[in-house]
Amino acid sequence: MKNIVKRSVIAMAALTGATSVASANSIKNLENPLYMPTAGEVYAKLSAGVMYKKADDSLAMQAKGQARHEEWPIWRAGADLGVGITDFLSVRGQFQYTDDATIDRKGLNNGRLGLNFRASEFLPTQGWVWDIYADAQLGGISRMNADLVASKDPLVVNDVATRPLSFNYDNYSNGRWGGWLGTQVGKTWGKFTGAAWAEVGYTVGNDNNKITITPSGNTRVAEVIAYQMFTSPLPFTMSEAAQVGGAFITGLPDSFSVNTKSAWEYNLGLKSLYEIDQKWSVGASFTYKNRATNRIEKVNANVDAATINAALASLGAPITTYLGMGGITAETMTSGVMDEFLGSMHDGIQEYILSAVVARQLNNAIQVSVYAEYTFDDAEKYSQNGTDIKAELGVRLNARF
Repeated sequence: MKNIVKRSVIAMAALTGATSVASANSIKNLENPLYMPTAGEVYAKLSAGVMYKKADDSLAMQAKGQARHEEWPIWRAGADLGVGITDFLSVRGQFQYTDDATIDRKGLNNGRLGLNFRASEFLPTQGWVWDIYADAQLGGISRMNADLVASKDPLVVNDVATRPLSFNYDNYSNGRWGGWLGTQVGKTWGKFTGAAWAEVGYTVGNDNNKITITPSGNTRVAEVIAYQMFTSPLPFTMSEAAQVGGAFITGLPDSFSVNTKSAWEYNLGLKSLYEIDQKWSVGASFTYKNRATNRIEKVNANVDAATINAALASLGAPITTYLGMGGITAETMTSGVMDEFLGSMHDGIQEYILSAVVARQLNNAIQVSVYAEYTFDDAEKYSQNGTDIKAELGVRLNARF
């Protein structure tokens, strides 16, 4: 009798353990925040959406002449891909592409490749699921491209000491490689699943960028030099100061790069899904993103000092006399201009994203979802990503095989 009882207890324990493993790996709804592919299973979540954005009135947007500017349509495409190595370890990749024709800016705005480990498979978590993941940040795949242009807003232009130049970004890359380390904890209660997650990221500073100096940028640099000469203690007239500015830009390169500083970022959020039946489910989520302020440590510009000095010398007296009195050369003027770029770019931003999704299961392998997002943000004064309104609507095709 004792042996029968003992065997029954062991069998029940084994069945309970098997059920626990099965339930942890039996989530087939790809919109479920706890979904993870089993060994050999491949999944793909492909999305296409359109965004509407109304810019805020930050100093950066004033300088570009785009304060309260509407951007529509902004096309978005995304891919979330993965494959199960084992039932508790998977490889995953996340990519997103944005095309904003209104401001002629497009490119990969998110790129990750990493591993997700389901630690709860080895712990007595009482139904809780615990994931730990690490992703490589692929921001360095493409370099940051921008044009240096003259600020457009008259209030900024007239005060050349305050943001006389602006950037027109061609893409969404910061040109930096890095990594993310994160974790997620969640549980299913009947038809409802909830999860909380947090992650920290680090990108390594470099000079993987190209800033092209446009004709308007050249003109504004000349005006900056002229302003500095005219307001100096030296007796330059405005006309003479303008000639010095014109001489200086003869030696500027077509483009230059900057050394950016390494930066930390962090994100966190809540996810939920309610499965109405075997075919329909609805979900909601909240995401907080803290995007770091970029900092410039050095400007790499091949300024032709010999050409500038020759141009300055050709201006003759009294300009050359004044320059000599102030010890002003191509090198000193270059240093003064380049120093304007150093330090914080004051372009950090905090985003608060609300999302909702309605999903329909077509069969065991295919699911179609409609999603909506609305973003509130708090951007620093020179950020070009701050908005008054930012909303996106799209569809997602989910498949596993």
